[in-house]
Amino acid sequence: MINKLRKKIFWIIQISFTIIIIGIVAIFAGFSYKNTITSATMFMDRIGVREEGRNGKQKEFNENREEIPPAFTMLDGLYAFEIDNDKIIREPENVTDQIKDYALEISQGNTEEGYIDNYIYKVKTFGNGAKQISLMENEDAINRLRTTIISAISVGLAGIVIIYIIARKISKTIVKPVDEAFEKQKQFVSDASHELKTPLAVIEANADVLQSKVGENKWIGYIQDEVQSMNKLVNDLLTLAKMGNTGNEEYQKFDLSKELQMSVSVFESMIYEKKIKLEISICEGIEFNGIKEDIKHIVSIILDNAIKHTNENGKIIVNTQKEKEHILIEIKNQGDPIPVEEEKKIFERFYRIDKARSRNEKRYGLGLSIAKGIVEKYKGSIEAHSQDGFTSFVVKLSNR
Repeated sequence: MINKLRKKIFWIIQISFTIIIIGIVAIFAGFSYKNTITSATMFMDRIGVREEGRNGKQKEFNENREEIPPAFTMLDGLYAFEIDNDKIIREPENVTDQIKDYALEISQGNTEEGYIDNYIYKVKTFGNGAKQISLMENEDAINRLRTTIISAISVGLAGIVIIYIIARKISKTIVKPVDEAFEKQKQFVSDASHELKTPLAVIEANADVLQSKVGENKWIGYIQDEVQSMNKLVNDLLTLAKMGNTGNEEYQKFDLSKELQMSVSVFESMIYEKKIKLEISICEGIEFNGIKEDIKHIVSIILDNAIKHTNENGKIIVNTQKEKEHILIEIKNQGDPIPVEEEKKIFERFYRIDKARSRNEKRYGLGLSIAKGIVEKYKGSIEAHSQDGFTSFVVKLSNR
C-alpha cells in the first residue's frame, strides 16, 4: 500500500513537470522557428521576388502584377517559381533540378511558409489556384535554428531526468511519515493480536471444562461460538500484520493441482450440507514456485465466500488452467450478483457490501483483502465480476 502511494505521488510529480518542460521547449522552439522563418519571408516580401519566365515568356496571374524589382537580379540564392496544376510554368534562369523539385514539393503541401533543406520558402496562392513559390537560400539561419531546437530538446530531456531523480526523492520523503505510522500500526495490531490469543485460549479451555461438567448448555455454546469468531478475527489480523514481510520466506516448487484438489475437498462436507452442486476442472501436473499455505489460504477464502453466497441447490464451479506465463484459478458460484460499483471495493480491508448480514455471520471484511495481499505477493491479480447468474473470482498467478 505504501509503495503504491509512493509510486502514485512520484508519477503525479513526474508527469506534471514533464508536461510543463515539454510545453516550455515547444514554445521556445516554436518561437525560434517562427522568428527565423518570418524574418526571411519579410525580407523576401521587401524585395518582391519575381523572375521572368523561361525564354522571356511570362504568364499573368492577375491584372495588377508588378514588374521584377531591379534589386532581384543582383542577389544570389533567391528563386521564384510559378506553378499551376503541379507544373512549373515560370522559373528562374540557371536553376538546378533539385531546387525545382523543392518548389514542386512545396506547392503540393498546405503550409504557406517554412524551410526545406537549406532554403526558406513562402507560398502565395492566386485566385485561379496557381501558386508562386519564393525560395531563399539561408544555410546559416537554418543551421542556427536546428541547433537551437536540438539544444532546447536536449535541455528538456536533461530537465526530465533531473525531475525524475527529484521526484523519486520527494515521493520517498512524503510517504516516510505515512510508512512509519503504518509500520507502527502493523506492530500494534500484531502485538494486540498476540495478547488477545492468550485470554481467548483460557476462555475457550474453561468453557470446554465447564461444558464437560454441566453437559450441553446454550450459554456455554454462545461463549464457544464467540471465542471461535474472535480467534478467526485475531488470526486474520495477524495475517494482515505480516503482509509485506517476505524477507525470510523461501519459495519451493510444488504440485499446485494437488494442493488445489486438497483445499477444495476440505469444503466438500459444507457444500454437501447446503445441497450445493460442485463441479471441479483442475488441470493436472501444474507446478508452482511459492508457498503451499499461501495457495491454500487463497482458495479457502474464496471458496468459503462462495459457499456463503450460494443459494441452496445452487452450483459452485472450480476451474484451473495453465497459460504460457500465468496460472488461472477461477471459482464461480451461483447466487446474488456483486454490483459493478462494488467489484473492486470488496477487496478493501473491512469493506462489507451487506453490513447487517456480515455482522450477523461474524464476518469482518478481511478475507478477500488477505487473499488480494497474498496474490499480489506473487505479482498476480485477483478480480471479481458477475454475469449470467454466476459470480466469478479469477486469480492470475505468475508462473515463474
